[in-house]
Amino acid sequence: MYYWFQQSFYMAKALPFIGGWLADRLLGDPEGWPHPVVGFGKVISLGEKTLNKGNDRAVKGGVMALVLVAGTYLLCERILALAGYFYPLFASILVGIGVFYCLAGKTLIKEVKAVFEAVDRSTEKGRRQVGRIVGRDTSRLSPQEIRAAALETLAENLSDGVIAPMFWFALLGLPGMIAYKMVNTLDSMIGYKNERYLEFGQIAARLDDLANYIPARLTAWLMLAVSGNLNKMDFVKRFGPAHASPNSGYPESALAAILNCRFGGTHDYFGKPVEKPYIGTNERAFTTEDMLIAIKINNNAELAMGLIVCLISIIIH
Repeated sequence: MYYWFQQSFYMAKALPFIGGWLADRLLGDPEGWPHPVVGFGKVISLGEKTLNKGNDRAVKGGVMALVLVAGTYLLCERILALAGYFYPLFASILVGIGVFYCLAGKTLIKEVKAVFEAVDRSTEKGRRQVGRIVGRDTSRLSPQEIRAAALETLAENLSDGVIAPMFWFALLGLPGMIAYKMVNTLDSMIGYKNERYLEFGQIAARLDDLANYIPARLTAWLMLAVSGNLNKMDFVKRFGPAHASPNSGYPESALAAILNCRFGGTHDYFGKPVEKPYIGTNERAFTTEDMLIAIKINNNAELAMGLIVCLISIIIH
């Protein structure tokens, strides 16, 4: 009896994570709800406007990024510690809420489905819809390029929006997960290689590269594993490093291997063409079936990673 009581206690360690994970799968990001990432964005924007001027912009941007990431981690850790001291159940509830806000699995899939549905109605509607989830200029994209952009984003954000947050939760708990979201938000706001952010955001961009190094490769492996394509790992090793990003190419190349297609090419960012190496060799038209396969892979890879995190939560007690 004591053994089973002890095991149920250990399994309960995973319950806050499971609760938050299931909430994301059921609710996504409901419109109108407050979101901590919005708060992160406001703080980053204020810091950028205040500091991104004059000399030593790289130093200023680096200090801001490090302070925000470390501060986010420590603040979350202190809040959970205080809640746990006075009322442990409340601390568990906070962890579940934090996990819910840090994951973006359902929302990502919903947006990609909407892109394919929109482009089937008209090219212009597809351009507007895909503009919600990509940073490139979408005003001149063809239907083929719209579908490709959506699939590329689906693969990239499986890593950034699902696997990486889960990875950092497994490693450092909710404080690590929240700190990762700050890193990711910093990169999405000031990590661009343009005139305004090239110096100021370079440390933020490098932090994001570092934080996603293992998760991106883990994501590619999970995608191949759940689709029964581990024999295509050589394809990922060949095309993954070809991407301009040190990480994004890995999940993209995994999806290209599974779908036997080609991603990449030249795209416009902030009014300037940016050449991206091709990932894959089979240039073919994308279909709704490709989107459905990609979504199934995302769901299964997320499920596999979630189970791994639960197992780690149970074992590390």
